[in-house]
Amino acid sequence: MAHIPITPQAEAEPAVVRDIQHYMRPGLLQLPSLPPLSLYVHLPWCLKKCPYCDFNSHEALGDGAGDNGVPEQRYIDALMADLEAALPLVWGRTVHSIFIGGGTPSLFSPAAIDRLIGDIRARLRLESDCEITLEANPGTFEKDRFRAFRAAGVTRLSVGVQSFNDQHLKALGRVHDRAQAMAAVEEAAASFDTFNLDIMYALPGQTQQELEQDLRTALAFKPPHISIYHLTIEPNTYFAKFPPAIPEDDQAYAMLDRITELTGQAGMARYEISAYAQPGHQCFHNTNYWQFGDYLGIGAGAHSKLSFAHRVVRQVRFRDPARYMDNALAGRAVAQDDEVRRADLPFEYMLNALRLRDGFALQDFMARTGLPLTAIAKGLKEAESKGLIERDLAHVRPTERGFDFLSDLQELFLAD
Repeated sequence: MAHIPITPQAEAEPAVVRDIQHYMRPGLLQLPSLPPLSLYVHLPWCLKKCPYCDFNSHEALGDGAGDNGVPEQRYIDALMADLEAALPLVWGRTVHSIFIGGGTPSLFSPAAIDRLIGDIRARLRLESDCEITLEANPGTFEKDRFRAFRAAGVTRLSVGVQSFNDQHLKALGRVHDRAQAMAAVEEAAASFDTFNLDIMYALPGQTQQELEQDLRTALAFKPPHISIYHLTIEPNTYFAKFPPAIPEDDQAYAMLDRITELTGQAGMARYEISAYAQPGHQCFHNTNYWQFGDYLGIGAGAHSKLSFAHRVVRQVRFRDPARYMDNALAGRAVAQDDEVRRADLPFEYMLNALRLRDGFALQDFMARTGLPLTAIAKGLKEAESKGLIERDLAHVRPTERGFDFLSDLQELFLAD
């Protein structure tokens, strides 16, 4: 769950095909250098759609597919066609991290993941220590499967546990139970030097004691990284139509305080609003998002954010998997391609950078947006007067209050 969300889009849009000269033409921005580049790969199928999920995920029905209900080879063919069409936009740049998200990427066989990573390596220059994360769910777990993903080139596993409580897993519509979750985490710990556990809190009917039990169970595995999310009721989900009774805000805040306390006792630092890590185990891929780095997104509904000398561009691929495959194989995977307005760049930057406990360097704001500091001077002054940030001549950090009221802090940078 720690990757960039895939937002709804109209499927009636025509494909967008532009050449590199379109992006290199003169413009209003002046970026002194390009930020680090990551690759996001979206594998959109799940065994079952969860009632809280608003990601672009689709139940694997098995139509013309392999034993797992997924058209693995055709989809990877489409991903590679998509990547090859995008190569001129990132030519000569090194990829620092790859995140294979979904959906449930662990539905794909280890052989398919091996082919996917090999095909990517053949087309892109990867950093020697490139972080390659794969999302996995306990419901797709079988003995030695995670070890096979490691052999395929995955360096980091992110396991979508959500809870170790059978009652709460059932309420969340998860396909696994506590025993499967425990077995999957044990296998992840045995197979990977670094791995992440996704945990959710403020679940339907959850008490403070049950949340604490979930967390103590998770911490007993000594995970290098935990991503912990408040259950939110998102539009266009089953829970939006039939909302469950979830803990009140005061109770949820108390849960979060306890989470921060227990992870701290286990030697984990809260380096981002929802992420806790042992020293040296922060997720580079997600940190690159939060530092307003670049990412090329391939796959159904995937988003990209790419910088050029005079502009920052966002793209979205076709959302429906069948339509995506047809268009990608024809060299037309992109459904939307928009330049980020100069006036919107301060908010877009702050939406990400203020999620980090250490905040950001003022120099990085200028380098990543191509804007002068005067573009955020008014917002910084107001945020400081409200006690939401602390700053010096070089750096800006959210305060404890700023972290607690992050949305209020970010909104101060919205375009007039």
